[in-house]
Formats: sequence, C-alpha cells, structure tokens
Amino acid sequence: MTTQPDHPNQSDRPQGQAQPDPFAGAVPTCYRHPGRETYVRCQRCDRSICPDCMRAASVGHQCVECVREGSRTIRQAEAPFGGRPVTTPVVTWTLMAINVLAYLGEVANASLVGRYEMSAYGVAAGEWWRLLTGAFLHAPPPSYWHILFNMWALYVIGPQLERMLGSLRFGAVYLLAALGGSVAVYLTGSASVGASGAIYGLFGAMFVVARRLGFDVRGVLWLIGINVVLTFVIPGISWQGHLGGLVTGALVTALFAYAPGKNRKAFQLGTALAVLAVYVLIVMFLMPLSG
Repeated sequence: MTTQPDHPNQSDRPQGQAQPDPFAGAVPTCYRHPGRETYVRCQRCDRSICPDCMRAASVGHQCVECVREGSRTIRQAEAPFGGRPVTTPVVTWTLMAINVLAYLGEVANASLVGRYEMSAYGVAAGEWWRLLTGAFLHAPPPSYWHILFNMWALYVIGPQLERMLGSLRFGAVYLLAALGGSVAVYLTGSASVGASGAIYGLFGAMFVVARRLGFDVRGVLWLIGINVVLTFVIPGISWQGHLGGLVTGALVTALFAYAPGKNRKAFQLGTALAVLAVYVLIVMFLMPLSG
C-alpha cells in the first residue's frame, strides 16, 4: 500500500532547491514608518527609508540612525580655547546694543544715571545691581566721547576675541571684568559709570590670548600701556574701574587659555564661578573705604 506524503510539495522538490520567499512580491515600506511605501534604501544599513527618514549623504541617502552614529565618530570643530566655533560674534553685537540702548535711555531720562550708576555706598546699602548696571551706563549728554570710545574699542576687539574664546567664554570674560572693575570701585568707596572696566578686561584678554598662541605681544603691550597712562593723566577717569577690569580680564582669560586638556570645560566653568564667588564674598563682607 502506498500513501500520499503530508507535504507533497516538499517531498517532490529536488534536494538543495531553495524554498520560495512568501514575501518576495511584497511592497517595501519604511523601517520607521511601516505604513509608508518606499523604494529607497539607506546606503549604510540597506533598510528601506521614506522621505522623512532620508538624510542626504555623499552618495545616495542614509537613515537617521546611521547619520547619528556616524556623527559620533567625527570630531566637532571648536574655538581655540573650547566652545563652538564663532562665525557671527553675536555676544559682541548684543553687548554693543545694550550699551547704546542704555545711553539712549539716559538721553530720555537723565535720572537713570543716579539710580543705576556704580556707587560704593549704594551697593553697601543693598543696591547690589549697581555692580553691573553701572558698567552699561556712560557719562550723560552732552558728553559723547565716553560711549564712543568704549563702543569703538568693543567693535574693534570684541569680534576677534569672541572667535578665539568662543561666545560663552567671551561673555564671561566681559561680565567678570566689568564686575571686577566695579568691585575695585566699591572697595575704594567711589562711584563710576561706563564699560571701561570691561573694555580694559578685553585688553588684558588680548595679551593673554596673543601670548598663549605665540603671537607678537608688543603691540598689545603698547595699547595697554598707553591706556593706563591716559587713565592717570586725564582727570575724572575711574582708575579703579580700569585697573580692576584689566586684572580680572587677564586672570579669567588665563584660566581659560591655560586650562588642562583633560576636563577642560569643567575647569573653565569652575574657575569662572570661583572668581565670581570671590567678588561676591568681598562685597558681602567688606565695607567700602571712606571716600
């Protein structure tokens, strides 16, 4: 007696012949969006991808995951001392805009100077905001040379330094230098207005950056020397704010420029916060000298 095999198609097939693929005629769909028909495949993993998942590559297209994985192996460009490379010096233009707007506010309302100038005894009385607001005010009209000189210096120096340091580090140097100048004014029991402390901080930063990168620093030294002399020759200039800003700008920039390669960002952040903390403690626990 003979019996029929349970699977006649399998028993009759010659040995070694491949089984037919039941999905051979299926329409390919995106691996991330199964409901979307597509005939495009990722050049790296060969998975089907829809237009929303395609990323242009040097040849063909790649899927989102392959692009993300590939970007991890590419070293991201950095500014010389860390941070993202700067194409447009946004921080420089923003600082200039704030200074100009503050000056226009003075033109409209002269009482702003009295309320927001850097005053040692105002700060001692609890008006701590004067430590920064005074750095964005200038000698009120009809005096124009004060703001014009400071904005010209920021326009000339700022973009180059911001590209070297990176926007965040440049902003930190500027603000800490402004604060350092205000703290020097506070300790000597005087009052002042102007961005000069921050500008002198940028002078100090220029010297440190040029020295760190191996540039000729003689031009920077001449610039600093001339401005320091003018500080003591021209009457009415706050030498405290200038020198306090100069020292602070050079110090903070040195901490950024000479940070160790390992954990550089953490070191830079930590040292900047340490400088800020020192100035806060000085203002909290020391009283200004009698003016």
